[in-house]
Amino acid sequence: MKIIAFGGSNSQHSINKRLATYASSLFENAEVEVLDLNDFEMPIFSVDTEKEIGQHELAKAFLDKIESADVLVVSLAENNNNYSTAFKNIFDWSSRINKEVFQKKPMLLMATSPGTRGGASVLEIARNALPRYGAEIKASFSLPAFNANFDLEKNQISNAELDKELRDIIKDCF
Repeated sequence: MKIIAFGGSNSQHSINKRLATYASSLFENAEVEVLDLNDFEMPIFSVDTEKEIGQHELAKAFLDKIESADVLVVSLAENNNNYSTAFKNIFDWSSRINKEVFQKKPMLLMATSPGTRGGASVLEIARNALPRYGAEIKASFSLPAFNANFDLEKNQISNAELDKELRDIIKDCF
């Protein structure tokens, strides 16, 4: 099984990338590739830019990565109660090439934040919107208060109850 994982942020210290990386490590017998959204940096999408340059090669490369996956592990950053600009831009460029951006791949959809809501707003938006773009969301998980519930040195969830919840989701849904 091949897993493509990414955090929906372009931060070099993305807590969502850390969560996606950790979650993907919990799958048994899986080959894991963790994407960095900085590798897919494109001009801000507009129909004028698309008309001028055509379909962006990095959007094609992102779609190729999605196509190579058996499972997607995605942890979305929340900026002002919505997707990060980095994720939204990749999503916008990619959807112009293939409306089914997520290509019917089974997805574990997650979010985390330093706050106690754990990215609840962006998760709600994504659960409603992403299935219209080919996401087969099998489960979702929110990690609240990242700094209190994730051990940066061990790169794992430190809250035993939340860690068990994520492990059970992976075991039961994938």
